[in-house]
Amino acid sequence: MEKKKQALPARRQVVMSGIRPTGFLHLGNYFGAVRNYVRMQEEYECYFMVADLHSLTTHPDTKELKANVHRVLAENIACGLDPDKVALYCQSHLYETCELYLYLCMLAYKGELEKTSTFKEKARKQPDNINAGLLTYPVLQTADIIIHRARYVPVGKDQEQHLEMARNFVNRFNHRYGEVFPEPAAFNFGEELLKIPSLDGAGKMSKSENQYATIYLSDDDELIRKKVMRAKTDPGPAERNSAKPDYIENLFLLMKLVGTGDEVKKFDEDFNNCTIRYGDMKKQLAEDMVKFVHPIREKAEAFRNDEKYLKEVMQKGAEKATKSANATMERVREAMGLKYF
Repeated sequence: MEKKKQALPARRQVVMSGIRPTGFLHLGNYFGAVRNYVRMQEEYECYFMVADLHSLTTHPDTKELKANVHRVLAENIACGLDPDKVALYCQSHLYETCELYLYLCMLAYKGELEKTSTFKEKARKQPDNINAGLLTYPVLQTADIIIHRARYVPVGKDQEQHLEMARNFVNRFNHRYGEVFPEPAAFNFGEELLKIPSLDGAGKMSKSENQYATIYLSDDDELIRKKVMRAKTDPGPAERNSAKPDYIENLFLLMKLVGTGDEVKKFDEDFNNCTIRYGDMKKQLAEDMVKFVHPIREKAEAFRNDEKYLKEVMQKGAEKATKSANATMERVREAMGLKYF
């Protein structure tokens, strides 16, 4: 009697995202992205990449690159990413991506690449370094995503244009060579991405700009207190139940994220009754921030100082990512007619 083949377990839906090793991770990165990554690792097959090749388009000097990569890895693990549950790897360690990037370049057009808002913005900022990597950034980004045949990509609004381009490249490839890749879609558990406001009320927290208005995961306790106490406020409302100005609403949002519901309720009532003391509110917010950031910073420092562990994490991540990428590239070469023996 012929033995029945055992069915292979169905592959979980694939999520892929990356973060550039430039600047320092901050609360905006945590609440806007990393917190979601930690939830995703329980339900999806996740590939999270440190985008060191992408960083070369704007930071060609590599003297500090290794330290920056280590810091990003350490901080993400400290925030809850588990290298045993996800593929946490460096972009440059996945050589198959560069092969796929080359094939996709044949399907990308100079005119459409020049029109992307991120290219125009970066070309304006670095007029003496408008390199081909900068122009083809969306092509490499597409290769990063589809090398794992990922369906879901956690992205913010500033990356929506790149994701739309990725879908265009996927459709061109599939139309020309046959159905190989699924269309990638933006994904954040159906929730709107949080944009964490800067403490000065001007835009959002940033890796490289308005540094004194941004809470970094590496900030020490005293620096956090100083930053929060400098947050923008005003004399307070003149009438009961007034609308909160944006920069005051920002403080309440931050308190909701790192504090307790009772604290928020108390200061909200004080605001509505025109009795709020912003100094007291900022002191409470500062202590809540310290309590939240302190354990992440301590864990990240411990991981960053353990190079042996970080090397093992990168090797493990590269092995997982390579296995996925090899399976994809076998299909790609077959579809393109590039398998000659």
